[in-house]
Amino acid sequence: MQKRGNRAPSRRAVLKSTTGLTLSGAVAFLGGAARAVAGDGLTPVKLPPLLASSERESDKVPTPLPPEQRVGFAIVGLGHLALQQILPAFSESKLCRPVALVSGDGAKAANVAAQYGIAPKHVYDYQSYDRLAQDAAVSAVYVVLPNGLHAEYSIRAARAGKHVLCEKPMAISVNECERMIDASRAAHKKLMVAYRMQYEPYNREAIRMARAGELGKLKAFMASNGQAQGDPRQWRLRKALAGGGSLPDVGIYCLNAARYLSGEEPTEVSALVTSTPHDPRFVEVEEQVDFTLRFPSGFVASCTSSYGYHDSKCYRLMGTQGWLELDPAFPYAGQAMRIARKHAGSSGEDVETRKLEAKNQFALEMDHFAACIRDDKVPLTGGEEGLQDMRVIAAIYDSARRGHVVKLPRIEKVDALRGPALVDAAG
Repeated sequence: MQKRGNRAPSRRAVLKSTTGLTLSGAVAFLGGAARAVAGDGLTPVKLPPLLASSERESDKVPTPLPPEQRVGFAIVGLGHLALQQILPAFSESKLCRPVALVSGDGAKAANVAAQYGIAPKHVYDYQSYDRLAQDAAVSAVYVVLPNGLHAEYSIRAARAGKHVLCEKPMAISVNECERMIDASRAAHKKLMVAYRMQYEPYNREAIRMARAGELGKLKAFMASNGQAQGDPRQWRLRKALAGGGSLPDVGIYCLNAARYLSGEEPTEVSALVTSTPHDPRFVEVEEQVDFTLRFPSGFVASCTSSYGYHDSKCYRLMGTQGWLELDPAFPYAGQAMRIARKHAGSSGEDVETRKLEAKNQFALEMDHFAACIRDDKVPLTGGEEGLQDMRVIAAIYDSARRGHVVKLPRIEKVDALRGPALVDAAG
């Protein structure tokens, strides 16, 4: 331990001894390094540049709402995703805060509530869940339960007068999705599905490039999302709770990416479902699904989901003038992008590695939902987006079962089932 007499000099002392300036003079010398205008708490703090003009500066200073003005969320379910990703993401949110918890494990809920400063009166179990209707601090719920429980707890939340952000897949059947949409409409509350990739910077850049024609006419898409699943007793391997195996859990990322990159909806699907014989993990659900989607423009997506091979989460989008690759594409962080296009004026090819500023995907999606609540806007990934994925998933299973192509209703409009184009609503 450092002795008191040898304590390191304070920043004030260093400034005074080395520059001969007072602290206020030092601040002036630094160019007013932290100027903020008094007001409603939303005035951006202005910082002077530190680097030469040749260097990339850091992102702008965040401008969060004061805590009391943020949208209050109840987190429903305290499993791996909620504790490892969603609750920590509130520290990077501009518009949201966690104000309530719902869990079947009282001791765990009390522990987590203490960690996040949530009062005991805002901690609920599943029997007292409907009492959220009387909790004025809660404006929205984030349903992070096993898939088979999404519909029940989303519908009950809407009936309790709360907006609903629900994890993907939206539910385990088309009928359940439709009931969720009906319940939110009847309650005049918003419903959004947590398709985090549609808010993640690299995937948003891929969408922008595809729509801007920077790859030429889109022709093909290849995607893989797989991981080696472990304990056979986990809920993801139980049909009643999961609704299926790798397809609705990780394959949905490939399916949704093919849809949001192209803006189109598939008209035909074909699929093959396989599982390793006698593997105790795959008694109730499938291990692997290989599926092909065909779209109105002629665009074709070839996708694989698996619970049996080593971590692989990547895609490549191919057009007549180039290709774009994300590897990895679907994890919580660490996306990497490569782009290949013909070199202008020669027969050569440029392969670019594009780097973007990483941002917390969960904070981005929650802030978008909060902005939609605050400004009464339609979410980008509303209930219709989740319903469409469930319709296609049902067709994929049907194709694998029957052994032939299954046709889907033709939808011509681009982005027909999504809300308005995403903007940085948080400011």
